[in-house]
Amino acid sequence: MPRVKGGTVTRQRRNKVLKLAKGYYGSKHTLYKTANQQVMKSLNYAYRDRRQTKRNFRRLWITRINAAARMNDISYSNLMHGLKTAGVEVNRKMLADLAVNDADAFAKFAQTAKDALAK
Repeated sequence: MPRVKGGTVTRQRRNKVLKLAKGYYGSKHTLYKTANQQVMKSLNYAYRDRRQTKRNFRRLWITRINAAARMNDISYSNLMHGLKTAGVEVNRKMLADLAVNDADAFAKFAQTAKDALAK
């Protein structure tokens, strides 16, 4: 039985990895072994960071809401609890956007939360 080298398949697989490694520094974009290691690491970072991005944005929104809430004499936790008791369903992303861009509208939300907590 003749020996099969599998040249085209192997070359295609290696070229796929080297294409992903385009732009890397030094031998990481030319040598297959180091390129493969770096591509695997990069894909792990990408997977991890797609999840961390969501966490980081939520932290940012909460920080912005808290700062605006304290300017309206209410803490973040009381604001969120008051809005929930008042039956106001608005997410943190929208609240943070209002806190930055429309302080008057945010102040109305804060007043709604205060009124709901006073009852």
